[in-house]
Amino acid sequence: MAASGRAKQDQQLDGSKLKIAIVHARWNEEIIDALVDGCVKRLLSVGVKKENIVIETVPGSYELPVGAAALASDVSIDAVIAVGCLIKGSTMHFEYISEAVSNKIMDIQFKVGKPIIFGLLTCLTLEQAKARAGLIPGVMHNHGVDWADCAVEMASKYGADFRTATWK
Repeated sequence: MAASGRAKQDQQLDGSKLKIAIVHARWNEEIIDALVDGCVKRLLSVGVKKENIVIETVPGSYELPVGAAALASDVSIDAVIAVGCLIKGSTMHFEYISEAVSNKIMDIQFKVGKPIIFGLLTCLTLEQAKARAGLIPGVMHNHGVDWADCAVEMASKYGADFRTATWK
């Protein structure tokens, strides 16, 4: 039987030479803590050294682009994972923040020439957020694991500055 996509990917990921930053919002603490924990555990499992994982916080998801840009400006950082969680309420707040953060993270990525991983959950309910954070056993896995994989893969393929790097 053929190996799964994750199994093939596991064999290819090597974060041993990378420095990865995680910036996370402080809102929805239970969800965020689980996602960051998933990121860190996965980064360690693919070889990123503990001392090469930088973790910083910002007040909320709206501030993620500023935190990500500040971390990415450090030449020693190879990729940044921006982690937040928005849960739709009864106002337009959710739509404005999710769109603004999405667009700005993409912009920053191209300005700094480093991968900024979009780790913003945009959920309709708290239950959906808990599921995506791996907090409801058997429903979904922790998406922080996927974001860690993405950071290592992108940093490994594109090097320090993807604007000038060639595909590896």
